Amino acid sequence: MKTINFIILSLWLLTGLSALAQSPAVRIDSGRIAGTKYQLAFPKNWETAKTKKLVMFAHGYEFMGSPRQSSSPRWLLVVQPFLDRGFAVAASDYQYQGFALPQGVDDTEALRQHVVKTLGQLDTTIMVGQSMGGGVALATLENFGQYYQGALPMCPFSSRPYLQCRKEFDIYATFNGLFPGVATPLTEIFDLSKPYQAQPFSAMQEKATAIKKAIFAKDSALAIAFAKRYDLKIDDLPLSLFFNENVLRDIAQKAKGNPFDNTNTLYSGFPDDLLVNQKAERLAATVSPDVIFGKYDRTGNISKPVVLLHTVYDQLIPPTYGVVNFENMIHQQGKDALFVVKYTNGQGHCQFKPKQVGSAFDALRQWLATGQKAKPGFID
Repeated sequence: MKTINFIILSLWLLTGLSALAQSPAVRIDSGRIAGTKYQLAFPKNWETAKTKKLVMFAHGYEFMGSPRQSSSPRWLLVVQPFLDRGFAVAASDYQYQGFALPQGVDDTEALRQHVVKTLGQLDTTIMVGQSMGGGVALATLENFGQYYQGALPMCPFSSRPYLQCRKEFDIYATFNGLFPGVATPLTEIFDLSKPYQAQPFSAMQEKATAIKKAIFAKDSALAIAFAKRYDLKIDDLPLSLFFNENVLRDIAQKAKGNPFDNTNTLYSGFPDDLLVNQKAERLAATVSPDVIFGKYDRTGNISKPVVLLHTVYDQLIPPTYGVVNFENMIHQQGKDALFVVKYTNGQGHCQFKPKQVGSAFDALRQWLATGQKAKPGFID
């Protein structure tokens, strides 16, 4: 389960080298704003530097009840490339876990204001985020771009939030139609009479193994084709279902109902589309999607340079959702001159090497320094 272990590292930032957190090259301050904990890390000699540089960092999705980012200093493993380049890094825990994109934007802006009030005006402020935090980064630039010079969203939640989460809903609806009894029905996921309890990480491997065994016993060829339809490798399909169930249950609780409606959806791209549409689990929406997805909905209306970093394969946010949909919005807004995509050969969600993150960040910094647009393309 190497992939699962890496996903945990990427999303919750809780795995790393303890020696890194003890590095004498950084100082870490912490505190609370409106009850929300934050961390502020400084590279060596930041106070005496001629220019004051800051990265506002937005973390990814956390299961409800899982350890918070600030519970361990190991999140420095992810932000080390920015510290190495002389940037202080500020990061909020957000007021709540789960789907917290709008709250992440508000809490990040509150923290930025606190940092400016405490440290004074900065020479350079760059917005960086990973996974759902990448969506926070883009929404921040769309709504508070006047305070930033640019942004580096990594493997970002960059589609409209409704569309991204609707993908998770559709995977379940079609999977339950083709492989009934293997995964949790949507009717149960959106049953508010049952209290929500996120599945523990310890259950991930056992459940993923059971799902894979069940679907291969039923129809291995269909299972492989189903995974391909949703841009997944077959080994990642059980993990995707595990993750999506937690996300959908969390959304049901926060929205106080089901914001999705697939009663009129015509599914395609399967070996037998007629069968899928006849068998798919169908639910009508019980609440408006705007209840949870309306605030800071994606627009593509950016005003500062963005370098978006993505892997060629991502089992949670495929390039179609992480790059293509946002690129189309950028083009519609006429902001192509402010948008560049860098990609790696990473084979998993946020599977970047530190040097790749550093390279993308350097490309953005060079763009800001010279005014010459960064070149899109592959980062080795």
